[in-house]
Amino acid sequence: MTTSNTTQDTTTTDERRQASAAKRAGRETRAGARDAGRKPTTTILVTAILVIVAIYFLIPVYWVIINATKSTEDLFGTSGFWFGDSFQLWENVKAVFAANSGIFPRWGLNSVLYAGVGSVLATYFATAAGYALAKYRFPGRRFVYVLVLGGVLVPGTAVALPLFFLFSSIGLTNTYWAVLIPSLVSPFGLFLASIYASAAVPDELLEAGRIDGVGEIGLFHRLALPQLTPAIVTIVLFQFVAIWNNYMLPLVMLADEKLYPITLGLDNWRAQTDRLPEFYQLTTTGALLSVIPLAILILVLQRFWRGGLTEGSVKG
Repeated sequence: MTTSNTTQDTTTTDERRQASAAKRAGRETRAGARDAGRKPTTTILVTAILVIVAIYFLIPVYWVIINATKSTEDLFGTSGFWFGDSFQLWENVKAVFAANSGIFPRWGLNSVLYAGVGSVLATYFATAAGYALAKYRFPGRRFVYVLVLGGVLVPGTAVALPLFFLFSSIGLTNTYWAVLIPSLVSPFGLFLASIYASAAVPDELLEAGRIDGVGEIGLFHRLALPQLTPAIVTIVLFQFVAIWNNYMLPLVMLADEKLYPITLGLDNWRAQTDRLPEFYQLTTTGALLSVIPLAILILVLQRFWRGGLTEGSVKG
């Protein structure tokens, strides 16, 4: 009996050792797979490229921040990458808000209207259409996908002039609708929502909802939308930034200065710098102020944005 117990204890100990060795081997294999082909020179090269790219994108922001603190004389008389003789950021901000009878806040509200309403509605439409393409089978579905991909590839500047002729024929040019209506379409958002919905919304979940008597509209709003939250936030962010930075469409559609977004308003100021040099400083400070809402939005939604790009790309 004692011999039997001893044999069992020995067997158990050996099994534990084997299991422990297998775990260590698995960890080493995974670590080796991660490090495979990774040489010090490769790491240095990749890091150097990333640093160069970061500098390329950050230098314009740094330049705007620095030069928004200067007077017009210092803007041209000192280095563009360091502060001037006087720090006049607050004075420049007040001048921006007072210029042209205080038109800059109006431009900011217009941009918030265009980008806020446009991004929310465009995201809802894109998510609904993407969900339908991913979860329903109907004739012409593949053709719709081709049209969506075509819409992603066509630049906005290519359709600005045809849109102008179309809106002019129905009397909508030089109105808020001329910028809002085109902003409601997001081919990229539709494509992203379709790909994400196909991976993140299980068919079994929808079937269970149908068995419980939930209608198709209810399935989308009550079951699918919570699963699509990361994709929704991603589309909102991309669409908001695209509309906020849009210049060509407002330039073609709008003639009334009171309807301008910030982008078009700042360009209007820049066009006056030849005869009024002080508008250089107004344009620079206004550019800094126009970046702040985007920076806040990206910082707030950053974690959702990263999740929306990666989640749903691989099925579990």
